[in-house]
Amino acid sequence: MATEKVGVYRKYHGAVPTNAAGQQQPKSEWIDKRPFSWAVRWFGIDGKRYSKSFNTRKEAERFAETKQQDVRQGKADPPVRIALREFYREHKRLMTGKVADTTLHMQLATLALLAESVGWECDLKRLKTRDIEEFSAIRTATGNQPITVNKEVKVLKRLFNLAIRRGYLAAGCNPAVGVPMAKVGKRRNPYCSTDQFQAIFAKAPDILFRALLVVIYTTGLRKREAMHLTWGDIDFAAVMVHVTRRDANGYVQKWTPKDHEVRSIPLPEQAIDLLTQLQTLAPEKCPYVFMDAERWDFYRQRVDAKTWKSRDLVNNWLRRFQTLCKRAGVVQFTLHDLRRSCITNWARYLAIHVTQEFAGHCDIHTTREYYLSVRADDLAKAKRVQTKLMNGLKDIPPTDPKLTNSAQKRAFPKPKVFDGPRKPPD
Repeated sequence: MATEKVGVYRKYHGAVPTNAAGQQQPKSEWIDKRPFSWAVRWFGIDGKRYSKSFNTRKEAERFAETKQQDVRQGKADPPVRIALREFYREHKRLMTGKVADTTLHMQLATLALLAESVGWECDLKRLKTRDIEEFSAIRTATGNQPITVNKEVKVLKRLFNLAIRRGYLAAGCNPAVGVPMAKVGKRRNPYCSTDQFQAIFAKAPDILFRALLVVIYTTGLRKREAMHLTWGDIDFAAVMVHVTRRDANGYVQKWTPKDHEVRSIPLPEQAIDLLTQLQTLAPEKCPYVFMDAERWDFYRQRVDAKTWKSRDLVNNWLRRFQTLCKRAGVVQFTLHDLRRSCITNWARYLAIHVTQEFAGHCDIHTTREYYLSVRADDLAKAKRVQTKLMNGLKDIPPTDPKLTNSAQKRAFPKPKVFDGPRKPPD
């Protein structure tokens, strides 16, 4: 192991001074006769020596103090050079299977967009905050929404943090840190009331879609969780539905829930009745709850031929659901709005930590900020409270005649008439 001592030395430059006889003077006499700067020298964990020059001794000693800590922790080596192209390929290889496919796709796509701005051969160490700001400005100028651009900047921040861990950037040198985000106003979370849901439910054309709507609205399943729901996940005896990962087995595809959580959610009697009816009509040997006969034949043929590659076991759910919303004469909800409405209903009667557990959120902040909506009866209750607080104002009569004719007449002071200069006091 190389020495851990960080030293500060004089670094002479220029010609060596000579005496009257033309002979070079010894190094001990160079201080006042030869120009120099100050150099900090240290050894990395690879045994190589590194140095950095400074104009003053004070600057060199300050740098040596911080570098000494890095040397003791084994972080003294300078970042390894890597171009964006190489980092892209390495990140794809290292993260495949470790994050969701959609997450990896988004990270690689954002890196590709950055490379179009700065060049594929750009060294990661040369990226500055201004480059990320320029990238953000270009993306905004090409018509992308501010919320999309903000998301891309956050993705780059995450990627550069990984680059720091891998030794490609120095600690504290993330170029995406400090990049200003565009201001985006928050929207009110959509909420599907029970009356609106019943109107949509009445327009459902078959038992499969009715069961799907009730299960999502009462259990808060995500669309992909409902899509991968198998008959083995439904416990008819305990009246529960289980959300859990599964390995590939026959016609069952390998799948993992978001955040890799496992949870069990109670089912209402209405959902159990619909699922019981649906099970009697389900295609033979089809493991998935919400796959109809036509889709099952298509899916089975592709699996048997080993050509199935789609992530969506079923399709057209959103289009069919929004058609039902239109026929029911309600707002154009999404299936995720049904999940959000379910969580809002839970929060009204259950403790917040129980709601978080049923929703499958790792962070309770997610439950509070993105999924709890204001209901119509909440607004009515707030109005009643405000009215009650303002009841005392009825006893105060109006006083301004410009607002109402029933106001009391105001007595304004008469204007003073100028009657000449006053005499000074005696």
